[in-house]
Amino acid sequence: MLTRSRFIPLAILLSIMAMIAAVACGSETVEVPVTQIVEREVQVTQVVEVEKEVEVPVTQVVEKEVEVTKVVVETETVVETEEIEVTKIVEVMVEAPEGPKETIVFSDLNWTSAEIQNRIAQYIVEHGYGFPTDVVPGATLPLFQGLRKGDTHVTMEIWLPNQSIGWTEAVELGEVVSVGKSLVGDWQSTFVIPAYIAEQHPDLKTPQDLMKPEFQELFATDDSRGKARLVACVPGWSCELVNDEQIETYGLTDSLYVIKPGSQDAMFAELFGAYEKQEPWLGYMWGTGDPALKLDLVLLEEEPYTQECWDSGKACHFDESLVLIAVNPSLLPRAPEVIGFLQNWEFSIPVYKPVFQWIDSNPEATRAEAAIWWLENNQDLWSDWVTDEAAASVMAALDAGLEAEGWPEE
Repeated sequence: MLTRSRFIPLAILLSIMAMIAAVACGSETVEVPVTQIVEREVQVTQVVEVEKEVEVPVTQVVEKEVEVTKVVVETETVVETEEIEVTKIVEVMVEAPEGPKETIVFSDLNWTSAEIQNRIAQYIVEHGYGFPTDVVPGATLPLFQGLRKGDTHVTMEIWLPNQSIGWTEAVELGEVVSVGKSLVGDWQSTFVIPAYIAEQHPDLKTPQDLMKPEFQELFATDDSRGKARLVACVPGWSCELVNDEQIETYGLTDSLYVIKPGSQDAMFAELFGAYEKQEPWLGYMWGTGDPALKLDLVLLEEEPYTQECWDSGKACHFDESLVLIAVNPSLLPRAPEVIGFLQNWEFSIPVYKPVFQWIDSNPEATRAEAAIWWLENNQDLWSDWVTDEAAASVMAALDAGLEAEGWPEE
C-alpha cells in the first residue's frame, strides 16, 4: 500500500514536471512570432516616417509658383477654324534680371521669309535690348523639337494647320508659348500650276483631273516614267507630310511621280526655269514663296477647308495659314522686354513683299544686308514695336554701320 501510494504521487509529479517543461518550451516557441510582430511594427513606423519625409515635391511646387508670378500672363483663345488656343503675354511686371544677359537663340528655318524675319529681330534684340543672339539652322520638324526642349528660344514662323498636332501637344505640355503672329493671310497648296497652263488647258480644274491620260502626258518628263511629275515639299518641312497624305487620299499615287527637292532654292529653280520657257509645271507652293510673289500662278480647285475633312485624309484645300511666333517658356522670366517686342511684331505679307522685291533686285545681297536695308527704310514701322530707348539704340547702331554679332555667315 505504502509503495503504491508513494508511486502515484511520483508519477503525478513526473507528469506535472513534463507539463511544466512543455509549457515552458511552448512559451519560448511563441516568443519568436511576438518578436517578429514587434519588428514589423517598427517597420511600419519607418514607413510612416518615410511618408513624412516626402516634402520636397511640395517645396518644389511652391518655388515654381513663385517663378510664375514674376510674369503676368493671360490666356487668349484665338477663334480659328481649328480652335487653337494661343497663349499671349499681355503684361510684363518685372524688370530684366540683373547681371550678364544670356544668349537668345533663334530657330533659323531654311526659307527666305523666316531668315529675313530672324535677321531683323536679331538686330533689334542685340542693339535695342542688349541680348546676344545666335541661330540654329534647320528644317521645320527638328527645329520645333529644339524649341520644345529649349535648344532654341524663338521661332518666328510656326505654320498652322501644318504643325497643328505637334503644336497642340506642346502647348498642352507647357513646352511652348505663342507671343504673336507673322505673315497674316498666307496661302499654300499641293497642286499649283502656272497661269499659262491653266489658260491652255481649261479642262484641268481639280487634282483628280490629273488621273486623265492627257494630263498625265502633259506633265510627264523624261524621268517620270509616263506619270505626271509633281514637285513637292522639301523633306523635313511639315507640308511634306500633308502633300503625301493628299496625294494618297485623292487616289493619285499611281498617277504622280513625286519629286522632293533638297532645298527651297532647288524648288524655286524648278518653277522659275519652267516659267521662263513656258513649260508645264505642277507642284507645291505658298503665298510668300519667291515665285508666288513674282509669277502668275493658279491653284487647282479643292473642297473648302473644314476641320473634319482635314482630320480625315486632308481631302480639301489647306486652310488659310495661321503663322505664329513662339518662344520657349524659359525666355519669359529672363527677357520680358524681348517678349513685349515680339508681341508687337507686325510683319505681314504687305510688309514682307518690299523686302522680297529688294532681294530680287539685288540677287547678290545677303539676308543680313536685306535686313539692314529694311530697318533703315522702315523706322516708322518697327519703332512702334519697341521702347523709345530701344529704338534710339537701334538707330545709333544703324548709323554706325554695325551688324548683329549673332548673324550666321552667308
